[in-house]
Amino acid sequence: MRRWLLSAGFALRGVAHAWRTQPNFRIEVVLGLIALAFSLWLHAALPPILLSIGLVLGLELLNTALEAALDQLHPGRHPAIGAAKDAAAGAVLVASLCTLLVGAVELGPPLWAKLGL
Repeated sequence: MRRWLLSAGFALRGVAHAWRTQPNFRIEVVLGLIALAFSLWLHAALPPILLSIGLVLGLELLNTALEAALDQLHPGRHPAIGAAKDAAAGAVLVASLCTLLVGAVELGPPLWAKLGL
């Protein structure tokens, strides 16, 4: 149990680092909380919303870790490192676009019903 708590502490430190240093992570957290609030207000299904938010935030954390490691290993510009960073950012973009689609599918119908449209 002690080992698990120690690992959880390191993980939370990583999340805190991303919060402090990554504006996109902060934006994604705020948008995720807004989506969660809308889901609760509309009585929409929470699992797809929560999984989508978790996927985006998890990929953003991986992107942050990869960028930090690559910057440390090779501070200069290199095409392969640029491609790796771009691919990691692309993964976040794809997950974000899919999350928008999930939000539209899950929140759209109850929102239209609530608004009487």
